[in-house]
Amino acid sequence: MSLTYTAGSLVAARGREWVVLPESAADMLVLRPLGGSEDDIAAVFPAFEDVRPAEFAAPSAADLGDQRAAGLLRTALRIGFRSGAGPFRSLASIAVEPRAYQLVPLLMALRQRTVRLLISDDVGIGKTVEAGLIAKELLAQGEATRLAVLCSPALAEQWQGELREKFGIDAELVLASTVSRLERGLELGQSLFDKHQFTIISTDFIKSTRHREDFVRHCPDLVIVDEAHTCVAADDTTQGAASSASNQLRYELLRRVSADPDRHLLLLTATPHSGKESAFRNLLGLVRPELATVDLESPAGRAKLAEHFVARKRADVREYLTREDGLADDSLAERTAFPSDRWTKDEKYRLTPAYRALLDDAIVYARDRVRAADAQGRREARIAWWSVIALLRSMVSSPAAAAQTLKTRSESATARTAHEADVLGAPVASDSAENDRLEGMDVAPGAAETEDAGARLLDLARRAAQLVGPAEDAKLKALTGHLRKLIAEGYHPIVFCRYIPTAEYLAEQLEGKLGKKTKIAAVTGTLSPQQRLERIEQLAAEAAEDGDPAVRRVLIATDCLSEGVNLQHHFDAVVHYDLAWNPTRHDQREGRVDRYGQKRDQVRVITMFGEDNGIDGKVLDVLFQKHRQIKKDLGISVSVPDETASGVTDAVVEWLLLHGRQGSQESLFEMDGHQESFERIEREWSSAAERERTSRSKYAQRAIHPEEVAREVAAVRAALGGADEVRGFTLEALRDLEALVLEPHDGDGDFTAQAGGAPAGLRDALAATLGGRLIEEDRPIPFRTTPAIGRGEAALVRTDPAIGAIAAYVLDSALDANTPGPRPARRCGVVTTDAVGIRTTLLLVRYRFHLTLPSRTGERQVVAEDARLLAYEGMPARARWLEDDAATALLAARASANTHEQLARNQITRALDGLPDLSAHLTEYGTHLAAELDASHRRVRKANEEIVRGLKVVPQEPADVLGVYVYLPQQPVPLSSGAQA
Repeated sequence: MSLTYTAGSLVAARGREWVVLPESAADMLVLRPLGGSEDDIAAVFPAFEDVRPAEFAAPSAADLGDQRAAGLLRTALRIGFRSGAGPFRSLASIAVEPRAYQLVPLLMALRQRTVRLLISDDVGIGKTVEAGLIAKELLAQGEATRLAVLCSPALAEQWQGELREKFGIDAELVLASTVSRLERGLELGQSLFDKHQFTIISTDFIKSTRHREDFVRHCPDLVIVDEAHTCVAADDTTQGAASSASNQLRYELLRRVSADPDRHLLLLTATPHSGKESAFRNLLGLVRPELATVDLESPAGRAKLAEHFVARKRADVREYLTREDGLADDSLAERTAFPSDRWTKDEKYRLTPAYRALLDDAIVYARDRVRAADAQGRREARIAWWSVIALLRSMVSSPAAAAQTLKTRSESATARTAHEADVLGAPVASDSAENDRLEGMDVAPGAAETEDAGARLLDLARRAAQLVGPAEDAKLKALTGHLRKLIAEGYHPIVFCRYIPTAEYLAEQLEGKLGKKTKIAAVTGTLSPQQRLERIEQLAAEAAEDGDPAVRRVLIATDCLSEGVNLQHHFDAVVHYDLAWNPTRHDQREGRVDRYGQKRDQVRVITMFGEDNGIDGKVLDVLFQKHRQIKKDLGISVSVPDETASGVTDAVVEWLLLHGRQGSQESLFEMDGHQESFERIEREWSSAAERERTSRSKYAQRAIHPEEVAREVAAVRAALGGADEVRGFTLEALRDLEALVLEPHDGDGDFTAQAGGAPAGLRDALAATLGGRLIEEDRPIPFRTTPAIGRGEAALVRTDPAIGAIAAYVLDSALDANTPGPRPARRCGVVTTDAVGIRTTLLLVRYRFHLTLPSRTGERQVVAEDARLLAYEGMPARARWLEDDAATALLAARASANTHEQLARNQITRALDGLPDLSAHLTEYGTHLAAELDASHRRVRKANEEIVRGLKVVPQEPADVLGVYVYLPQQPVPLSSGAQA
């Protein structure tokens, strides 16, 4: 039996008009409300309900709007689109407007039958957004049905928030802390990876045998791996045993996951070359097995890699789609607001006499302890070594950390062997570059080797406790001065510390010392990842409550925030209070604020170091100066391998124990037994830098030419508009609907609106999305330019429910002339303007298309909509049609004179009566648009013949004419005529 209604046709049922969807059958119609979303789909049975063909009614000449009517109606219509007809099915339904360069990985992905990509863009460029775009698109196209993100536990909640807020993907957290709750809800024999369609999984949790096997058996068809460089190990690894074993377990897991040739896999890392060459090859082997051995020196090998590898620096994308990229002009040029540079300064301080004496006595104790332990055996020597490092690091951090360490038993003291002492002691005392090892590493380490600290340690602890406060703690005093200067210059700084006691000590000591308008908060590992985010948002909210632009925020944090949390919206300066023993950790800290979205053009960075404590100066000279020189030469950071940093800091401590705090004239590099070691470290680091330099030039992204990106960006913007359009529409619509709008002049784009004076229909719709109490009490509704919003706020993005409610009200009230109250948009208008020289008519036309989209899993039938502006000069029977750009430009035309009411009515009646004369062109334009869409789908997937075979795009006739707007040229008249301008 043939269908009564074809997909895409209009029917009338239940008092409204609907679009017939492809899933319909002869006895059951699957319908979507005209202009509605997928959430409003309904099934109707023609045998039991009245269903009849419908035609979209023409506009009425009696319902004229002003000069803004066309623009408001067009945007309201486009905001309602959730499923574009172009090759990117998901862009209409996401809450982020991607940068043009972020579309490159998506274009690369759509040319592959099974997506395998290594995305290695620089820190802060937006790898999470790039991965989210690909995931959302694969899910929207039916190429993937389930998703798993593998990341460190510290990043899990950030991933969850990003996927939910920006891409509408609600993923379940699978962590050690949540798995018991999740497993209680399983049926007998059911895997939680089957039950939950989208998951975010801790890489540490999934390493356990039971969960690893379960995951491999029930692994989703799309997997994203964050910080992928931590999931491979070099074949000849020399890194710490614990780190190597951990990486090997992750690598074995991913090797099994990637073994399925039909599984989509996205590997994300900013540092693919941070380890040895064999580790990089192992990483490539996860993408495609043949890449592990391909000759990357040959053009063919590099071309093969280019299909799966994208790595760009900020300089590559700061200005994109310009003439320098090979484009004809800069009309699509996009300039991304990365900070232009970091202002960095090393600030020294000198110990007070009392603190100097304490440190000297601690060094003497450390020397005695190491010498005594050396005579007792290898195990005792290693325990003593890690205890001594813990003691010295805490001593130069703060009196609070020193006192805590001196009274706490060393982690390594429980070791049964020398190897076990290293495994226990190294993570606590050193600064690993691996961010998955940050969690729990900010606790103050112990220095005592028995349950009860010895008399010498207790005496040192007592003396340390007496040094709190700026009188004896010169480091604290110096910090206060640096912060006051930053605050006076308008900055909001983050102070990074190594240990929890130091952070808490600083927060307590600084309270009230930085001015009455400065808000201070501390975030440490004592809080869960979610509590950390809440504490930061609370600090930001408290600072914003006063509405005083002079209020400043100061955050004291440990390295639990040095990775995973984006802080660029709230902070713009970094103070390294404690010098890390690996420069990569400083990069991680600074990367929290120096990234895309930072409003400051220059981020301030202050590195504090003790000039006379015997440690900081040498670490700064040996590790940091070399690191900075490499970064200056390459334009990017090259991670310092843990073993390299540990080799240097071990030598520093040995030097300190041998010579004391004042030291000798002997250079650190001239110490017996260390010269060869330093030369090896120098060679390895320089080699890593050279590999990075080579890879950035040799393997630069060349798979997608900027012209290809420009073509697709132009198409997306033409179909969906942009963020500025959504903000402008929301402001205009709310004002026209008699809401009270307050737009601050701080330049951030946010504003508030009170809906008490708006029509009841809009208030009800807003109450359903924002909360009834907020609307009933007529409280200000914050409209934010960021998609990360709190309860009772709206994001200025097309997919926000509140924006959708406003757009739906504007569209519905335009279509229904009987709507009571203000109606911002109308379907007709007549404007006298100096923007035209001849009578010009603008049409707002809605096209519907029936798409047949082939995929790996079979064909999908889709009905999609598109809104277009068409304009012609003269009368309908002899219309001279304008180019698309000229039609769009009419939206900006403003009235230059009044239009007499009867003249307006005559002109719009003539335009409406002439619509039948335009039907042939509208049909022709729809056919042309369908051909363009077909070509666009094939172009985007041009390397995948299997996917484009069977592709069809068929326009549904007739097109809907939503709006007709006539622009009349202003006629010169004598001044005596009294014409009003």
